[in-house]
Amino acid sequence: MTLDRETVIRAALRLLDEVGLEGLTLRRIATDLKVKAPALYWHFSSKQDLLDAMATTVLTDAFNADDGSWEELAWPDFLRDYGSTLRHALLRYRDGAKMVPGTYLTDPSMYGVMERALGVLTAAGFSPETASLALGTTYSFTVGHAIEEQGMRPRPGQQDPRYDREARRERIDPDTQPTVAALNEAAPSLATDADRAFDRGLDLIITGLAAGLAPESRSAAPHTEP
Repeated sequence: MTLDRETVIRAALRLLDEVGLEGLTLRRIATDLKVKAPALYWHFSSKQDLLDAMATTVLTDAFNADDGSWEELAWPDFLRDYGSTLRHALLRYRDGAKMVPGTYLTDPSMYGVMERALGVLTAAGFSPETASLALGTTYSFTVGHAIEEQGMRPRPGQQDPRYDREARRERIDPDTQPTVAALNEAAPSLATDADRAFDRGLDLIITGLAAGLAPESRSAAPHTEP
């Protein structure tokens, strides 16, 4: 087997699903590839160097697969698509949401993704600065949401029972915490409906952005579900 950067990155992502971020070491990856650990240092100077490359691959796999339809979307639908694409990319791998923040993206094609994204927002009437802040806010919200999701669900279909509605009910006093108690029974949350909670949170961001647009640019403003 030819050992190159791409081979190591893909092996590391497969192993990430098995052992999680804390269990991922260069030695474990080398064992999985049936090579000695020093062989990996020809391609990556450190674990952080490898994590940078892994995070870059996760995002480029997601965003470079885009079919070019962003420019055809109204800006609220674009932000929903951007957030959804990012969220699914982070949730694709165990601890994926923890791995990506703070990494250095090494593929310059991501600047092309950013340029297209900013272009959709500036074409809708946002200034470049506001467009950048809108994109950054959506990114930060999505990453934080995904980190919390994976904290409650380490693997797809596996939920920490401490976050079940019934478990929370036992810790909430409805007499002194009536609002919290009511929300626990009815409102969508990360624990009860992560998809809906994410969509509602993103709609709040979009509604705030729409309020700052010039009146003639607000025709594409979102309808937020009650």
